[in-house]
Amino acid sequence: MLSPGTTAQADPPTPAVRLPRRRGIEFTLLVLAVLLSVYGYCAVGLARNGTLPPGAARYGAGLGVLALLAHVAVRWRAPYADPLLLPIAVLLNGLGLVLVHRLDLETPADPAAPTQLVWSTLGVGLFIAVVLVLRDHRVLQRYAYVCVVTALVLLMLPIFFPAVNGARLWIRVGGFSLQPGEFAKVLLAVFFAGYLAANRNALAYTGRRIWKLQLPAGRVLGPIVTVWVLSVGVLVLERDLGTSLLFFGLFVILLYVATGRTGWIAVGLLLAALGAFAVGRLEPYVHNRVEDWLHPFASVEAGLGPSQLAQSLYAFAAGGLLGTGLGLGHSILIGFAAKSDFILATAGEELGLAGLSAIFLLYGLLVERGYRAGLALRDPFGRLLAVGLASIVALQVFVIAGGVTGLIPLTGMPMPFLAQGGSSVVTNWIIVALLIRLSDSARSRYDGAPYDAEGAP
Repeated sequence: MLSPGTTAQADPPTPAVRLPRRRGIEFTLLVLAVLLSVYGYCAVGLARNGTLPPGAARYGAGLGVLALLAHVAVRWRAPYADPLLLPIAVLLNGLGLVLVHRLDLETPADPAAPTQLVWSTLGVGLFIAVVLVLRDHRVLQRYAYVCVVTALVLLMLPIFFPAVNGARLWIRVGGFSLQPGEFAKVLLAVFFAGYLAANRNALAYTGRRIWKLQLPAGRVLGPIVTVWVLSVGVLVLERDLGTSLLFFGLFVILLYVATGRTGWIAVGLLLAALGAFAVGRLEPYVHNRVEDWLHPFASVEAGLGPSQLAQSLYAFAAGGLLGTGLGLGHSILIGFAAKSDFILATAGEELGLAGLSAIFLLYGLLVERGYRAGLALRDPFGRLLAVGLASIVALQVFVIAGGVTGLIPLTGMPMPFLAQGGSSVVTNWIIVALLIRLSDSARSRYDGAPYDAEGAP
């Protein structure tokens, strides 16, 4: 009870809850990731030559320096970032370098590991640049339309260059090659997130209702559908069906997350099935892949030898539970795509089901941490961007793993971090950098207070 003449004083404000930074955990995991990668490199040398490879120390030092520089950048500019994202990326990239080097031993005239190491270094450099320069992810929303125009230009560029293995995916100038679609997917994720965040209420609550699906007004849904149709149409002309499927899945997932309407998932699956059926029937290139998927051993039965998919299935079968051991498999028999589309077959044969499961768990953990960052963010753009970037990785892993294991028809895409491909590894490092920034924003602004659907406390 207050005595006469005294005034009530306001309660002191509740101090903000600061989550632990956990950079020490990240550093410890990075050391473990580098050591595991060096162990794999040494295991390949011991299996092939009976001695430790002479370049093991240089490989370990180089990977360790890259990991340390990335860790310092995160510690300095994103101290509250998720401590698992960077170690997972380093371990997957290190394992990819080991697998590409192992396959190089079978093709000494066509080495790919040195070039892959250069691209990995560039990827880590861009990772550091994004972490240092991008202080607030919300800045990206201002450039949503710039991103979509740039993405469409990048997607159209390969049309003017010769096809490679039946598809127009690359820009080749002399000995330099680039796959613009890899960079376009990040730019389109930024555009989709920015547009849907700005129009999420109109998308969810306006328009006509048909059965159980609320269809948004055409003026709201029209622009984003136009962009999606243009991007997928260009990719179909270029026969880049894997990226087409990725863009379609990304569009449907973000539309569902933005509106909360589960009907979009059903519509997306239906349209994907109809589109796949039509393209599989009308496009000879795709039809051949569907036939190979339905009858993977037809060429063997005809006496023509195993196809690439059959060789991949043989590799997985030979690996068994624990694998043949690094350097002791025969997945090089798959042919020219052994280091790119089918590198997962090498992992399955030489690391077995146990090693392959560990790789899938790493990818699953990377995607889960991206979704976790999205759930913790308060602004709609950040939530959608985190979900979109994580979904890119998830969809790409599903499409590739499903293709090489015979679950779905082969589409031809690089496995994130593992497969040979400079554009892919650089793009994936940019994705991890953006997820680092998003997770730092989510955890550094956390104060324990509840917030509403609009992101306001």
